[in-house]
Amino acid sequence: MTDGRYLDTLGMWEAAAALPEQLTAALETSRRAFGGDALPPGEAVRAVAAFGEGTAATACHAAAALAAPHLRLPFWVGDGATVPAFVDEHTLVFAVSCAEGTDAVGAAQEAVARRARVVAVGSDGELAAVAATAGLPWCPVTPGGPLARSALGGATVPLLSALAGAALAPDPTASVHAAAAALGRRRDAWLAPGGPAEELARRIGRTIPLVYGADGVGAVAAHWWKAQVNLNAKAPSFAAALPGLSYDELAGWGQGGDVTRQTMSLVLLRHGGEGPPAAALFEEVRAATDEVMADVFEVEGEGDDDLGRFFDLALLGELVSLHLAGREGGDPGPVPAVDDVHLPGGVGRS
Repeated sequence: MTDGRYLDTLGMWEAAAALPEQLTAALETSRRAFGGDALPPGEAVRAVAAFGEGTAATACHAAAALAAPHLRLPFWVGDGATVPAFVDEHTLVFAVSCAEGTDAVGAAQEAVARRARVVAVGSDGELAAVAATAGLPWCPVTPGGPLARSALGGATVPLLSALAGAALAPDPTASVHAAAAALGRRRDAWLAPGGPAEELARRIGRTIPLVYGADGVGAVAAHWWKAQVNLNAKAPSFAAALPGLSYDELAGWGQGGDVTRQTMSLVLLRHGGEGPPAAALFEEVRAATDEVMADVFEVEGEGDDDLGRFFDLALLGELVSLHLAGREGGDPGPVPAVDDVHLPGGVGRS
């Protein structure tokens, strides 16, 4: 897959490249998990709340952004274990965990105690045990173990399927199959030596990538890019969303141009569903930052709808981060800095 050029002890390249197949597999798995009367009827639900960290959190935010045009009730996403006061028997709760011992476990237990309609998704043995004990719908996610952080498709699709099963959002089947087919074709080009992913990584080089996306799936994709550079390349990266950044962050580039021109690159994530106001704002942001960045890159997400565009951007970002790791001789799999914090005895939980 990488012609043996790069160190990759855990198989992160193979896991990333399997995203098209991961999408369709997750669709079939979620159908089995959520069949029959496993899900509450839509009329019994007044709000949706989702809990996850890392890849699981990105999946929750992606599902919220993808469902937003169709939902007639609020979809709240929390990145920790704190369960807000509104969660009760009329709330559909998603507890999502793609690693062992996450805060989603505690959130699920608290939500169960409040008689919420809890659905558990992930590869976390502790969360699976909670689901089994409480009789919750459980949808397993692959890959697991250290590769679970590449399970973005595997964690997102079940949430969309559950929303459809509860009659809260449309059936995602057609969109998932279309996205998987398109991604399969794009993946082959991206993995070719000298392809777009490798070229963008070469141009970013050792600069710090700042990734901007428009509110919605573009913003979620921007955060995913940032996280993949952090985890795979072991390098700093930052993300922000339009239009919010135009009210504060944009002003921060006014005085440090001598420094930022040497150290930072800007990556603008674009897609056909962003709309004219966002497109115009991207042009304004580019004009305001062009002289204070080492380079400005535009990446266009392709797809028939927002689901396809989101996973198109997500896969390219993951591949770029893997190339950034390889260019420096780094191993993308192990993340000792994260493990030191989140393993037993550390200061937090993952």
